[in-house]
Amino acid sequence: MPSEPKPVASWRGALPALTFSLAWILAWYWETAQAMVGIWARSETFAHAFLVPPISLWLIWRQRHALATLTPRGSLTMLVPAVLTGFVWLLGELAAINAVTQLALVALLVLTVPVVLGSRVALAMAFPLAYLFFAVPIGEFVMPRMMEWTADFTIRALVATGIPVYREGLHFVIPSGNWSVVEACSGVRYLIASVVVGTLYAYLNYRTLKRRLLFIAVSFVVPIIANWLRAYMIVMLGHLSGNTLAVGVDHLIYGWLFFGVVILLMFVIGARWAEHPDAGECVGIAAPNEPPTQPGRPWLAAALFAVATVLPHAWLAAIDRAEASRAGVPPSLTLAAPAGWQAAETRAIDWRPAYTGARAEFDAEFLQGARRVGVFIGYYRQQDYDHKLVSSTNTLVNSNDRAWLRVSGGSRDTTLAGQSIAVRTAELRGAGEQRLVVWRWYWINGRLTTSDHVAKAWQAFNRLLGRGDDSAVVILYAPTTEGGESALESFAAASGEAFDASLRQASR
Repeated sequence: MPSEPKPVASWRGALPALTFSLAWILAWYWETAQAMVGIWARSETFAHAFLVPPISLWLIWRQRHALATLTPRGSLTMLVPAVLTGFVWLLGELAAINAVTQLALVALLVLTVPVVLGSRVALAMAFPLAYLFFAVPIGEFVMPRMMEWTADFTIRALVATGIPVYREGLHFVIPSGNWSVVEACSGVRYLIASVVVGTLYAYLNYRTLKRRLLFIAVSFVVPIIANWLRAYMIVMLGHLSGNTLAVGVDHLIYGWLFFGVVILLMFVIGARWAEHPDAGECVGIAAPNEPPTQPGRPWLAAALFAVATVLPHAWLAAIDRAEASRAGVPPSLTLAAPAGWQAAETRAIDWRPAYTGARAEFDAEFLQGARRVGVFIGYYRQQDYDHKLVSSTNTLVNSNDRAWLRVSGGSRDTTLAGQSIAVRTAELRGAGEQRLVVWRWYWINGRLTTSDHVAKAWQAFNRLLGRGDDSAVVILYAPTTEGGESALESFAAASGEAFDASLRQASR
């Protein structure tokens, strides 16, 4: 009876199989990887991601002696989550969602370990493998909420200090000048940096799961509170200095210095309860009564893994071929004036939604006596990462727009073609005290929604079923001085069927 191969000998056969699998994934998913690295390079928020893979490799290297005692053996059962992850990547690609495709890519890279080396080896590397997910550039979705929290705290702190404040949305006025909470003030950069560093610190300095999780939780909370204090102190410094301090470059320098001091204090305090795990500590590596190693199992698993990870690309290619016939067909948009309304000969509202990448657009104004309603429709087809309906850059007002500000937002129910639907609402303020009330919703191949996530899901589902990704944003707007809300409600009720007919005609 042949003796069981020694662990070291098994690793000599398994490591080439692992290397092949990793290279295979990167080759087939190169565009996704390239897009992810591109975000690292151009965004200061995610510049830390360049360090994440080297840190993960270093953490694994620290465990090399403990890992050498394990026998790698391929796990065919782990091919199931690999196939599911590939399907998730396909859905993300169909909907052109970077976060989904990049998360799926990192998940596939992580899954190569349990597939090729086995679950015990993957468990021993659990933290270094999980840490790789910090390389995915996500987290900016919390920015609007954090901006609101920062504005709320800053204004309450100013009022408590005795400074009068007039607020509209994220913009407020104090006696010494005007202030705004913009993206750079949200604190997202500080939060992500704190969690990335804090998680690594907790792993290296604590043994117990309770202490690790507690410190990670602290790394979440501290930067949020620190950013609130930072924003308040910046405004106070500007106010007390006559707006000569803590503005412009000083603003950013002060922000990072303050954050650095806060994080340093957090680590100093955390060091008091440090447990200092051994450098070679490896969790869950005991392997009693393991069955004998099957020769060639890692390579068999690697081969099947390679086949499984190519399937999403084959499916995507089939979808692209089916949609190719419509690629050169430009949609045509028209909208007849509803009953009781007439098309305006000239435009009177100098605002336009900041939507780009549409295959066709409709932008006009309609009159009913003294009431005026503007209509914007952006129609999207053959969407990709540069031309897509739901995008962080597609919004009502750009953050750098000096003519218009968004001062409030919400939702309400209205009637469209006899059907009750929800619309997203907003109020905009322009130069000369101009104010607009705005309604917005999405049309996704005949379905109506106001949710970005639902819109993306329907787009992916429609493409998956061969229905294409035709979709549109419909935006109605009216001056508040002319009974804006009632004008929009009247226009929507009268033109609902016209909207649907126009969009269905464009989709043919």
